Amino acid sequence: MIRFQSLPRQIVSYAGNRWDWALLPFVLAILALLAWGGNQMSTPYQVGVALPISLDPIMLPYYLLRTTLRMCIAMIVSLLFACIFAVLATKIKLAERILLPLLDILQSIPVLGFLLITTTGFIALFPGNLLGVECAAIFAIFTSQAWNMAFSLYQSLRTIPLDLAEAACVFRLSGWQRFWRLELPFAMPNLLWNMMMSMSGGWFFVVASEAISVANQNIRLPGIGSYIALAIDLHNLQAIVWAIVTMAVGILIYDQCIFRPLLAWADKFRFEETSGNNAQSSWLLSWLRRTDHFQKLGRIAGKYMVATFSWFRHKKTYPIESMDEKVISPRLVYLFDGLILLVALLISWQLIRFILHAVTWSEILHVFILGCYTMTRVMVLIVIATLLWVPIGVWIGLNPNWADRLQAIAQFMAAFPANLMFPLMVICIVHFELNPNIWLSPLMILGTQWYLLFNVIAGAAAIPTELRYAAKNTGLRGWLKWKRYLLPAIFPSFITGAITASGGSWNASIVAEYTHWGQTTLQAEGLGSYIAHMTAVGDFHRSALGIGVMCLFVMGLNCFVWRKLYQLSVERIRLS
Repeated sequence: MIRFQSLPRQIVSYAGNRWDWALLPFVLAILALLAWGGNQMSTPYQVGVALPISLDPIMLPYYLLRTTLRMCIAMIVSLLFACIFAVLATKIKLAERILLPLLDILQSIPVLGFLLITTTGFIALFPGNLLGVECAAIFAIFTSQAWNMAFSLYQSLRTIPLDLAEAACVFRLSGWQRFWRLELPFAMPNLLWNMMMSMSGGWFFVVASEAISVANQNIRLPGIGSYIALAIDLHNLQAIVWAIVTMAVGILIYDQCIFRPLLAWADKFRFEETSGNNAQSSWLLSWLRRTDHFQKLGRIAGKYMVATFSWFRHKKTYPIESMDEKVISPRLVYLFDGLILLVALLISWQLIRFILHAVTWSEILHVFILGCYTMTRVMVLIVIATLLWVPIGVWIGLNPNWADRLQAIAQFMAAFPANLMFPLMVICIVHFELNPNIWLSPLMILGTQWYLLFNVIAGAAAIPTELRYAAKNTGLRGWLKWKRYLLPAIFPSFITGAITASGGSWNASIVAEYTHWGQTTLQAEGLGSYIAHMTAVGDFHRSALGIGVMCLFVMGLNCFVWRKLYQLSVERIRLS
């Protein structure tokens, strides 16, 4: 009689299980696509030579790959920037005094402004190579992603519960250990929702990033943005429909393969003392957890990460208090503020001298009036978006089953470029003889209202289960429930969304107040249309004037409105 013996356990483990073998082709395909797409981004190129862009739908998968690569690279850089910014701003008080205003300035500079400044420099870094233009496009996408993530992570680090901060002191965690063991896990749920919003924000500005038009120089990189720009120029509605379908497919792919697994994995970092029934699920994460070799790779990476915790150790015992609170001499603060003010005045003076070479004071006053028009539109639209999306965001955040279903839909709506609405808006305004100053305004909020929605969803989803039970047991209803429970719980996340939505609306005004469909151009009175027009004709002096005035308006709103509310959320509305 022949007996069949089972293979030794180590041989079975070495061969992997069926889940490993099923996942292997997908991993190899992704690596091959990344390698091929990266090679296409560094081909020889001379400025002035037009890159061929075809409206043939068969080219859309290739364009989707190129666009997705740019956006993923920008997302990785944005994540690194957000971590460095948030840690410095929360750990070093003097750094906070300069980094927050600097982030306000960077947020207020429109994408066209960054392209105007950086495109020539990136091209000079890589002469005769397409990589220079690719870097300019990636940097432009980065500017539409980074600020939202930086504000979100900073807000999360500032609102860490005091008992967790004290526990970190008791266990004598170093700064490196504290970041990986406490701060980043606590901020992870909110950060992931803001990463999704930032990814969608990159789609919103992808046309301006890939179809670069600066100083009468048109450069169109292969991608969905250039495809959409060409379709708009040629009145090709069929091509626009194909672009929308391709965008939907791309968003669905990275939602299922990246963000949904990350959200399901990050649910274990929720700050609560009792287990809830609102965990999200992901088929890909379940698949990965059933594998053998991929799980082993993850454990190896985790082992090396834990090994780094021994690099920075405390050699003395710290008192049970926040390690971030350090007494700074008032004289040092005044000296530091004086130096910042001096540098700001010098930069402002040089900018004013540059502008006054070609611009009169009366025109400067006129540009400030245009800024008031745009500010009125921004504030009115923010109020309308708040009244609409806060209740919806709270409902989605408190109902994880619906959050699973609506997540990809919300990302697609947030990623939908306002440029694709221009044909319909232009046709309607011209046909019905409507006022562009009023009816072009909704285009400003189409891409920025989602900052509010995603942050409110993240804030509502992060409400501890015991707090939900407490509100239910006390019988809170109606306005009292919103006033005492829901609004305080989501307020920090709402302020983060409002800050980025406000800055995004100012940026969106550039493409919303100056629209065209073929040979028909509509222009609303405002600062955005002024900047768009001057950038298109290559008037650097007036472009600098418009961007400078926009920076002043955005910084003023952030300083006197949003920052005050932000400080209120940190000091008085905090889980602890």
